[in-house]
Amino acid sequence: MVSKNQIKLITSLQQKKYRQKNQLFFAEGTKVISEFYKSGWKLHTLFATENLPFISPNKTIQIIEQELKKISALKTPHTALALFYIPEQVQKIESTFSIVLDGIQDPGNLGTLIRLCDWFGVNQLVCSEDTVDCFNPKVVQASMGSLARVNVVYSDLEHFLTKTNRLPVYGAFMDGKNIYKQNLPENAVLVLGNEGNGISPKIEQLITSKIAIPQFGFEKSTESLNVATAAAIILSEFHRSIEK
Repeated sequence: MVSKNQIKLITSLQQKKYRQKNQLFFAEGTKVISEFYKSGWKLHTLFATENLPFISPNKTIQIIEQELKKISALKTPHTALALFYIPEQVQKIESTFSIVLDGIQDPGNLGTLIRLCDWFGVNQLVCSEDTVDCFNPKVVQASMGSLARVNVVYSDLEHFLTKTNRLPVYGAFMDGKNIYKQNLPENAVLVLGNEGNGISPKIEQLITSKIAIPQFGFEKSTESLNVATAAAIILSEFHRSIEK
């Protein structure tokens, strides 16, 4: 059974200030919970309508479906919700390839970008301090557990790009050079900008190479690709160049 205080705690974690205050976040669904648990993230409490095979029953609070609906952030809840401790702020690591996010606001986009990092073997994602929180429930859900394996760091991007980075810096722009005609390096930093405004002027000054995905449609449009879609194409091209 889930108590009123537990309901209040879990629902409060949908807001960043309460996640920071309690140093907790929640994940929903067997697959997502499994990814965090098996990656060594510290479990606080598991609420489930049935036992999960990879977690001891004595660590599980059995609840019914109606109770799960009260604490879930999903329209159609899965069978389990787990509270995990937020680890201490991870440090930037030496990486041969990093993605830098400048002001990404949509939780779904960030979650998908984290999944892309996991898929393409990018182990570090450096976010501006105004990028959406990676422990936002929508981000956690969209990442499908990849957050457990990708090093997500929030940092001053100017400092990162000027003081700690020694690699060429590529940025995605509408008016950049055709990515399909570039010889892309194995070691680099890729900067992706805000969904509506793109890369900010102060970060643009630190870009060493501007790249773009050309539009092939018959009707030319000023609309840009979704940032996660663009990232998938660009990462694929970086890897294709490496494999040549």
